[in-house]
Amino acid sequence: MRARESLNSLILQERLRRIGPVGLAAVAVGLLAVGVLCVGVLPQWQNLRELRAAEADASVQVERVRRGELKIAIKPEQQALDSLRQQLPGQPQASALIERLYHLASAEHISLARGEYALGIDPRTQLARYQIVLPVRGSYPQIRGFLKGLLKQLPTLVLEDLELQRKRIGDSELNARLRMTLYLSRS
Repeated sequence: MRARESLNSLILQERLRRIGPVGLAAVAVGLLAVGVLCVGVLPQWQNLRELRAAEADASVQVERVRRGELKIAIKPEQQALDSLRQQLPGQPQASALIERLYHLASAEHISLARGEYALGIDPRTQLARYQIVLPVRGSYPQIRGFLKGLLKQLPTLVLEDLELQRKRIGDSELNARLRMTLYLSRS
């Protein structure tokens, strides 16, 4: 048995000598390539197969939605936002709502100076927002009554900032600057 092992060892050594260092390097590079294939390429190939299967499944689902066989589940947040949009006044009603603002000021005997108005779209909710900066002059109870009426009659109006200023301590009238946003649906 030992003689046989010794003979096999000699044959192996002879073959390695014939191959030489270049041949050994080539065998090592070949083994390294097989290792890279097993470790790096095969898992990626498997991932690719799984992605293609998921893509095929998604295509089937999209086609079922198009045919009306499958309904898309809507997130609760999206349902709440859709419900809010339905309750909001439409963007075309903005001028009527602003007119209501002036009637409330008139009812409280408040003088309104020329305001600044800017219409924009909220990037997160895609709601129309009408930003209003309004200089107001009146007594504190008048301004408070005006704000109370605004928030009661225009529930989609948000008071963002209120600045009150009195020219002299004894004055009963205040100068106020209101910054508000009126939210509207875009329909």
